Amino acid sequence: MKLPTIISAVEQHLAEGKSVVLQLVTTAESILNRRLGELSAEERAELDIELSPLEYCLDYLARAFPTRQMEVYTDDTGEQHSRPMSDEHGNPVTNPQAEAARAELIEHICALPPIKAALDALLERFGHDNVAEVTGRSKRIIPAAGGQQRLETRTVRSAQADAAAFMDGTKRILIFSDAGGTGRSYHASLDVPNQQQRVHLLLEPGWRADRAIQGLGRTHRTHQASAPLFRPVTTDCKGELRFTSTIARRLDSLGALTRGQRQTGGQNLFDPADNLESEYAKAALVTWFHLLVAGKLTSTTLADFEERTGLALLDADGVIKEDLPPIQRWLNRLLALPIGHQNVIFDEFLALVETRVAAARDAGTLDIGVETMQVETATILEDTLLRTDPVSGATSHLLTIEVARRRNPVTLERVTKLASADNTAVFLRNGRSGKVALKTKARSGMTEEGTPVPRVELLRPTRREFLREHDLFETAWEPCEPSAFATAWSAEAEEAAQTVDTEIIRIATGLLLPIWSALPSDHLAVNRIVDAEGKSWLGRMVFPEHVGKLVKDLGVETPAPLSPSETLRAVQAGGSIALVRPVPCELKRSRVNGSWRIEITGAPASQLVWFKSLGCFTEVIQYRTRLFVPTEKAEAIITALIGAP
Repeated sequence: MKLPTIISAVEQHLAEGKSVVLQLVTTAESILNRRLGELSAEERAELDIELSPLEYCLDYLARAFPTRQMEVYTDDTGEQHSRPMSDEHGNPVTNPQAEAARAELIEHICALPPIKAALDALLERFGHDNVAEVTGRSKRIIPAAGGQQRLETRTVRSAQADAAAFMDGTKRILIFSDAGGTGRSYHASLDVPNQQQRVHLLLEPGWRADRAIQGLGRTHRTHQASAPLFRPVTTDCKGELRFTSTIARRLDSLGALTRGQRQTGGQNLFDPADNLESEYAKAALVTWFHLLVAGKLTSTTLADFEERTGLALLDADGVIKEDLPPIQRWLNRLLALPIGHQNVIFDEFLALVETRVAAARDAGTLDIGVETMQVETATILEDTLLRTDPVSGATSHLLTIEVARRRNPVTLERVTKLASADNTAVFLRNGRSGKVALKTKARSGMTEEGTPVPRVELLRPTRREFLREHDLFETAWEPCEPSAFATAWSAEAEEAAQTVDTEIIRIATGLLLPIWSALPSDHLAVNRIVDAEGKSWLGRMVFPEHVGKLVKDLGVETPAPLSPSETLRAVQAGGSIALVRPVPCELKRSRVNGSWRIEITGAPASQLVWFKSLGCFTEVIQYRTRLFVPTEKAEAIITALIGAP
């Protein structure tokens, strides 16, 4: 992400009434000290210093640019190798062309306009009087009257005053580094005047994940008015994902070791696909290796990959090794590749990762830790005792809770900005429902055979979904004019903002370890339900189709049967509900011609006429008559089925 993009994001968040916190590692104070040391007394009086990090780049080129001449030699086995060349006196021999290329590159870089460091660029853009700096540096350059510069000395009290100004709200932008963040809190505490939501931009994750995690915790504490919005910042170099991935993994580990609550750590800051050291990523890397050996990748070839990275994938017999390089080593070696080459390889690898994560999410087996469900109200309708521990007396419960949630739609202003920033964005309108969506190009998936699967993302006022490109052509979505899109989006967003959704959910709570094996294994969702009054319940979600088996396995009295609306929600969520009356059959969700339907299976052919009299319909598919429930009449038909004599 470029500095202008960061500045634009900061301006946007300030306009939305939020406070911005920027976390970085470097402060360029060492450059300032060196530049000051090079000035004479007269030059210090007329201070004019450009604090560009260009010095680091030039120092790297001077020291690391390959100029040593290489020579080819043959070893005792007849194999040819290369080694650095030396003259007859043992002095290193350099290549004149390489030295000329280095000098030309340094000359070109020095001729480019200076690039400011992130800290000084932000201070210059928003003003030193509007930005709280808590970085630990002892001096900085600030603008003076007449376009001159002035050297300002900073002390510990200066940082304390800036931090206090941010918490008071007189300064709404805070920049802190590792040195300036120790022992401080910048969250939206209920005890300070500035209770605006914090937007935490992680500009520089650094080389140590523990310090980055510690910095993220500065804006997220207990007793706060609102949780912060975390935004890790990366450039177009996909190799940087190596560092954010490490942070994601450390957050997951932290959560798993802290009172058994995953939310204590990552709190869903990262998508599961962001953790490049997860089981999904490791499995995707094995697939990537096999596709590379099979020659099915377009990013690189096996010979080129092995030559550039030094990683051998085949054994002496030309068979792919069982002990393949671990993902940490693979990620580190990729950092040495040209950026363009890195990005192409990462696109293929991430496509494999996201395909696995999406499949696990659809199957309900994706472990994403604890998710907090914010609701307006939560009312306990039923409390079923599942088990009492004979030693400690701790209990396990099945709570039936009615929750009401208010929707939070995406505003028209927000979706318009997203559309203007993405050249692949297209305004769509559904010809059947009249609803609108913003279509953008999403990262392609990839099959196990290495075939790319192009995908698109549809952003709706209250949700987003991903479709394969060819599936989109089979839907009723079609392009529409921006004016019509804006009108329809505003109407949908306004209607959604006034809508309160009410649903009944069940969670197993209390002492769960003894009954863990009895809980459904195909749905691993763990939720913390928090209402507007601050009351919360933590436990494993139990879906309606699993309630009967759970209470039966634990020997508990069977609760009341599901209502028609609960039965419909359970089926639409992917469950299957067995019905006894009027005949034994089963309600389930089935995919037919690319769309989901509610199907009745197991019904005898003699009862088809009776089912059709209730409003059901049949279709002959692959020489088999199948019975379906129309979605628009589903609840009424289910009511008739449950209440049938």
